[in-house]
Amino acid sequence: MDSFKDHFLIAMPSLDETFFERAVIYICEHDQKGAMGIMVNRPIGVEVEDLLEQMELYLSPEFSFSLDNQVLIGGPVAPERGFVLHTPQKHWINSTEISEEIMLTSSRDILAAIGSDKSPEQFIVALGYAGWSKDQLEQEIADNTWLTIKATPELLFNIDHEHLWQMATQQLGFDIWQMSSQIGHA
Repeated sequence: MDSFKDHFLIAMPSLDETFFERAVIYICEHDQKGAMGIMVNRPIGVEVEDLLEQMELYLSPEFSFSLDNQVLIGGPVAPERGFVLHTPQKHWINSTEISEEIMLTSSRDILAAIGSDKSPEQFIVALGYAGWSKDQLEQEIADNTWLTIKATPELLFNIDHEHLWQMATQQLGFDIWQMSSQIGHA
């Protein structure tokens, strides 16, 4: 089995009018038991700074965000649970190294560090995740529900949410709007 860990899933047009319409999902885990990923292009409408204040965590006055750091909808599973995708730092309680360039942390301590000199250089905060049971993701890919590309920190951290779906598909060398939602279906 090929692992899609550290890849993006790009929603095909067949997912229009569903929860995953135009979704880009970063796959954090993929093995024989199933897969887990974070949708990285759908803002909730809450700034990270506001979320931190609700949690009684406060930014240093000199801290400023480089992008519009919105809290994202990570997926439909456990929407009350927070996840931070970030550039490597080894000292967080619940961290998983996904690649040499990207880690996933699900503990409060990293949120407390955001806005301080201990903050990861780049990060995404999301609530919830997307999950697939054994062989489910492989079947969805075989059914042409998702396109896959190798993830890059550039796409993950530096492209605004509104354009990420289109920019990710362009990495494949074609315009997704030219594809039929019926592709691969006889």
